[in-house]
Amino acid sequence: MLIGFIGSGNIGGTLAKLAVDAGHSVVLSNSRGPDTLAELVAELGPNARAATATEAAAAGDIVVVTIPFGRYREVPVEPLDGKIVIDTNNYYFERDGHFPELDAGVTTDTELLAAHLPGSRVVKAFNSIHFAHLAEQGQPAGTENRRALPIAGDDDEAKKTVTELIDAFGFDVVDAGPLGEGRRFQRDRPAYGPRFTAAELREALAKG
Repeated sequence: MLIGFIGSGNIGGTLAKLAVDAGHSVVLSNSRGPDTLAELVAELGPNARAATATEAAAAGDIVVVTIPFGRYREVPVEPLDGKIVIDTNNYYFERDGHFPELDAGVTTDTELLAAHLPGSRVVKAFNSIHFAHLAEQGQPAGTENRRALPIAGDDDEAKKTVTELIDAFGFDVVDAGPLGEGRRFQRDRPAYGPRFTAAELREALAKG
């Protein structure tokens, strides 16, 4: 697949490397312009290139949104219509400013992104693992005590595709349910952060 990245920081850059290593091509973007990504593109090799956010959104078969949550309204809408969008974001009010609806628990950060992208099939994933662990802890399928990562989304086909991608990156997957259930692996919830097997992750999600 060709995977587009809106945001190419620690999580985005790590996911891009995992994608290239798994045989995919990537198109990277950030807020500072394609030229600032030359070093990362060179490191990733011939299956990587840099572009604007709109170009990356248009090019990707799947598009990963991995920018600070507070800037979610900057994500281009039209190029993502009909596409699977993976949201890695977390809401940190210290960084993003306060969003009253999130502070009150009325909705979630990923649901706000999905409302901004009404034609996209949004799946929440990769937000509950540190980027260094994402790079280091992947293991082949079937490995005993393999780490599991949670996902949430409203589109079963999109979740199946994302599950297959995460498996290729070296992790088991636990489906937490609809997009709103992504709150179970947000910041400060039991499922956020620690290394869990699939069975342990299900227990942590149940506590969330």
